[in-house]
Amino acid sequence: MPFRHQARANIALIALVFIAALLYLLGLGSPYAPTNGDEMVYIHIARMTAESGHWLPLQSELVGTRNTKPPLLIWQAMVAGGWGQWWSLAALRLPSVLYTFATTGMLAFFAHRLQTDAAQKWRTACIAAALYLLFFSTFRYGRAYLTSAPETFWLALPMWWVLWQRLRQAEQQHMGWLAATLMGVAMGLGAAYKSFALVAPAAASVWAAWLLTAPRITWPLLWRTSLQLAWSTLIGVGLFALWFVLDPDPAAVWQEFVVAENAGKMSGGLGYWHAALFGAYPMWTQLYAYPANGGLLVLVVGGFCLWAVWQLRQRGQLAALAHPQRVVLAWVLVWLVVFTLPSQRSERYLIPAMPAIAIAMALVWDRIPRIWFALTLLLLAPALILLARIGWVMADMGVSGNTDVALVLVASSTGITAVSAGFFFRNWTRTAALAATAAVYACFGAMVAPLSAADTAWGPDIQQALRDKRVAVPNGFTGQYERFHFRLDHARITPYDAEGRNTGALYPDMASDARLMRLLREFDAVVWLQDDLAETEPSCTPQCRVLATRWHVKSRHKTGEVTLDNLWYPQQWLFRREWLLVPAM
Repeated sequence: MPFRHQARANIALIALVFIAALLYLLGLGSPYAPTNGDEMVYIHIARMTAESGHWLPLQSELVGTRNTKPPLLIWQAMVAGGWGQWWSLAALRLPSVLYTFATTGMLAFFAHRLQTDAAQKWRTACIAAALYLLFFSTFRYGRAYLTSAPETFWLALPMWWVLWQRLRQAEQQHMGWLAATLMGVAMGLGAAYKSFALVAPAAASVWAAWLLTAPRITWPLLWRTSLQLAWSTLIGVGLFALWFVLDPDPAAVWQEFVVAENAGKMSGGLGYWHAALFGAYPMWTQLYAYPANGGLLVLVVGGFCLWAVWQLRQRGQLAALAHPQRVVLAWVLVWLVVFTLPSQRSERYLIPAMPAIAIAMALVWDRIPRIWFALTLLLLAPALILLARIGWVMADMGVSGNTDVALVLVASSTGITAVSAGFFFRNWTRTAALAATAAVYACFGAMVAPLSAADTAWGPDIQQALRDKRVAVPNGFTGQYERFHFRLDHARITPYDAEGRNTGALYPDMASDARLMRLLREFDAVVWLQDDLAETEPSCTPQCRVLATRWHVKSRHKTGEVTLDNLWYPQQWLFRREWLLVPAM
């Protein structure tokens, strides 16, 4: 490629990386940002612990969740939220974004160093960074207040060190006890965000990478490396074990975290091998874990994995890999093998290895068959059109304004342009797939922005009226009612089952109209979700008064609610009104 064209391509890729990073910051405080149901559970624990005024023990009103995660994750939120002084979704999520940006910077640096063609170094670094930021596993779990971003950062540090050593001193035999100690500290910090079990794949990947890249494997090297990684493991588990020392109730930590949260994933009533082959989480499903973590790029990641397996099966290909490339391969394979063993398997467990996937894909970017990128563009085109349609309908319904719908249409049009360019210009297909993926994220963010705009907040008059009052709020998933603590300051919130959830909380089996009236008799206020879009006012009128109305996006749908016949009409299945009601005076 001529120098001028290469420079332009690099500038375009750098711009794409910055746009992808910007998407992580825009709408960071939105309740509709892609996330996981566990986020509100962790926020609940953090808020309750902060209100207690103590670091430990952790606090929770949700049964069986008080010690569901180690305290470092909870302490992060307590500090980020100023112990409740500036408690907001944006403040609680910002540390995750910073961790993700730090990991992105590291993988871009090493992709740059691993590329042997000097003219391609910046291109490879930008592709690796863009890939990682656009993987849906990163965008969903590395942006919200969850464990993935910090655990990935800390657990990747030992592998970055191994990569650096192999790039600088390919013939180095021994890693040194100081390095082993520091790696143990990094593993311990990563484990302190999620689980002591993560020390196993982290140590095993370092062990395999170091030995696979040694000039020759000898018994002294094998024993020394094994002892050093055993020392790292001991330090990592020891740091995690400080939780038992510092917590005033270590027995509860053991029962709720070690036994229920971790040991339960290694057991099953069907028997290990029967569950592994025929259970709800069979072993073979982990083969799709890396592509699944790619999200919208599932076909590209899957195509890369198939291509890589085909290449490595050929005689001499594995031996021909440079030492740094073997480190990346060990990183990917060890995490896959280790997390095939638990009885409960999930692609989420392999998120800490996604930086290695991004680097590996960037290094062979032009060798991944073009068909996978073309198929990805075919999938992204209807997604962009549907998001534009939803944005248009929101404007028709009065949910959003002209500026809002214009932003959605601009993002959608940009994505469609990228899709078209990818088909018309062969050299642009791969980059177009990345640009179109970013456009989908941008389109979604612009679409949901009006739902969490400042004018949708309940004002100071309502806040004052409900101060210290008992308010019943809908709860469709464990801990999801916690989101109302961001909207109602100092109110006493009680959840009731909604949106198909039935745990027996506040009469879920009653008829809707009767249930609403009963809640109004027992509480000072009720947040009620519209049962049918045809309803123009809540069924309790005139026995109730509407303090505020806002739009709610349904996240769970019953079978038959969304069909090909009504897919083009999202107003029929996506939106419902949310009323804040008080009994009539």
